[in-house]
Amino acid sequence: MKRWDQRPFEVRNLFNPAFCGLILFRALQGYEEEDADGMPFSLALLVLPLCLHKDSRQVIADNPRSYLVKTIEKNPQLLVGFADRVKDMLPFGLEAFGMLMERGCFVVSQDGRLRTMPNRVRKSITGTNESVSCQRVARIVGKEFARIADRVTIYTTFGIRP
Repeated sequence: MKRWDQRPFEVRNLFNPAFCGLILFRALQGYEEEDADGMPFSLALLVLPLCLHKDSRQVIADNPRSYLVKTIEKNPQLLVGFADRVKDMLPFGLEAFGMLMERGCFVVSQDGRLRTMPNRVRKSITGTNESVSCQRVARIVGKEFARIADRVTIYTTFGIRP
């Protein structure tokens, strides 16, 4: 990972740890709406590639009431390059988790699940249309991951070997 001041302007703006952390936090909150135990760390790594990729985000936003597995089945184009996006986004996700952890926004349980801490992030979703869209889709993704409740199924659905 390059030093912050050596990164391109676009990378610093789109993948800054605060924004990526907010997206991850919204997904964790969505997961907790269905399963209070929290999201497994391994699933959290799939959130940014789904929410920041415009095509994926639009498909998920257009089908908020549909099951995620069914949405992926109907839109197989979302799987093209997904594994590479996950790998490419990993450093930014880890950076965002570091910032969230430093700020006390979540805790890690004994079994490796991530649970949000109350009153650490503003509840209202604000910002540009695109950032609001990312946050809303993150919540949907978190809820859907909790509904599926099986990491192997989720990873297999996206064509990734756990």
